[in-house]
Amino acid sequence: MQIKPETGSYGNSFGIPYGNNVFSIKPKGDIITSSLNETGLQDPVELTQFEDQIKSFVLGRLGYPTIRVELTDYQIKIAIDEAITKLSFHAPLCTAQLMTFKTTPGVNTYELPNYVIDNITYVVYKKDLIGIPGMGQTLEQDYFLKYFQQNFLFNDFSIGEFNLLQISLEQMRKILGQDGSFDILNNQYLQLYPVPAFTDTVIVQYRAIDSGTIHPAYRNFIQRYALAVCKGILGQVRGKYRTLPGPGGGSQLNGDALLQQSEKELELLDKQIMSEFEEPPGFSLY
Repeated sequence: MQIKPETGSYGNSFGIPYGNNVFSIKPKGDIITSSLNETGLQDPVELTQFEDQIKSFVLGRLGYPTIRVELTDYQIKIAIDEAITKLSFHAPLCTAQLMTFKTTPGVNTYELPNYVIDNITYVVYKKDLIGIPGMGQTLEQDYFLKYFQQNFLFNDFSIGEFNLLQISLEQMRKILGQDGSFDILNNQYLQLYPVPAFTDTVIVQYRAIDSGTIHPAYRNFIQRYALAVCKGILGQVRGKYRTLPGPGGGSQLNGDALLQQSEKELELLDKQIMSEFEEPPGFSLY
């Protein structure tokens, strides 16, 4: 059985809180993730305020209004969608959002909004340990101190060994500690293990881009990535005819040059997002 859970005590940091259901919370900003990369060629295209700002940047960099730019709103929108999709997938934890919901006894599968389930980074679910007293010091702290004591305070320190230690600790917390496990089913449902026996609060950490508070560096990345994609589209359009007839031998189009610029810029942006924006996965510790 899958249910749409009620919100917990703290709600959703990325939403405008109203109602008791997680689906009744309206996400902030005007980046609508549910419609990314789903616009059809025949669909009427309406750009949000954020998309219109990106459009102005793209057209301005391509020489508009001095030079005619043969791009439709649909072509610009799919370029913006591709840029936002790329950034939202690689964005670091400074775009972190938190949402809570209440569990139902005997139910371990919960349906969550797509903007949450698509971007989950971690789920905090504490299973019940009746009769087991809490430790005054965390398991991680004990192992951390023991590790460096045996290595004589950074003597022969190995990053690889410490990373393996953290992975082992993660598994031990799930087996011996209070941390429960989770799975994502069909990119729609969150499944918790073990099955909740009581009504409790689950904390979900996920990534989401708020167009109202987006960092200027991320906004500029979307602008430049959308521009690079648009150069590729425009290069294909202008590459159909290399020369337009006219007085003095006609006009030479720059389709090939735009295609080359698009490929080079996309390659550089891909390297940038991997080296500067994305967090190293081996050091995501919870």
